[in-house]
Amino acid sequence: MRLTIDSDRQQLLIDEGQGEKALPLYSKEAYERLSRWWVRMGWANRVSYDYTWLGRPIIQLPEDLVRLQELVFAVKPDLIIETGVAHGGSTIFFASMLQLLGGDGRVVSVDIEIRPHNRTAIEAHPLFPRITLIEGSSTAPGTVAQVKEHVKAGARVLVILDSNHTKKHVADELELYAPLVTKGSYIVATDGIMLDLYDVPGGKPEWKDDNPTAAAAEFAAKHREFTLDPHWTRSGVTYFPGAYLKRS
Repeated sequence: MRLTIDSDRQQLLIDEGQGEKALPLYSKEAYERLSRWWVRMGWANRVSYDYTWLGRPIIQLPEDLVRLQELVFAVKPDLIIETGVAHGGSTIFFASMLQLLGGDGRVVSVDIEIRPHNRTAIEAHPLFPRITLIEGSSTAPGTVAQVKEHVKAGARVLVILDSNHTKKHVADELELYAPLVTKGSYIVATDGIMLDLYDVPGGKPEWKDDNPTAAAAEFAAKHREFTLDPHWTRSGVTYFPGAYLKRS
């Protein structure tokens, strides 16, 4: 496929091998086409690695963080369960959202390995009193049992899956953690953008089918109490396509 921006004529020219098609440059369809390539190019250039949140690397697109902020404000959870800690940026992000909302909201963050320097930085952060770190595989029975200990009766629970992004692992996490999600809240299977990165430098061919979006779609088809909600990815600029599962 070939894309050509003709700024003089204000057109986006698209050639997919069946003749050239012209779109108005400032149309919604042209925006969606160009956004897809912006996301792909940004991922190849590790753009998301350039951001921090309150001092910790967060490795997320700003567009996704704004949507997650909207989600937290809409749900107003008492507990956010997060799988995948890395440098702790998203852990601090969620803790800061709960701090702004007031109350006693907490974050429980799980990772198979929390490196000592990351743990030290998170534990030294002013928002750490709202955080519990659990080291272990997110799908191990013992780890899940530890997480459940923090779910209080009547608490509003939001779950963010951001650890191992293989389809099987995410499918397993969905089965294990979705029952903890309260009605009206969500479980979010992040980084499904892998499905559109299989042919990008640094991508892998198997990502076309082996990705969180595929796991979320199959989960929604089997569990009718959960519905995929496109509202939170409406801008089209996201690493989380098909990620947001709402419990009714």
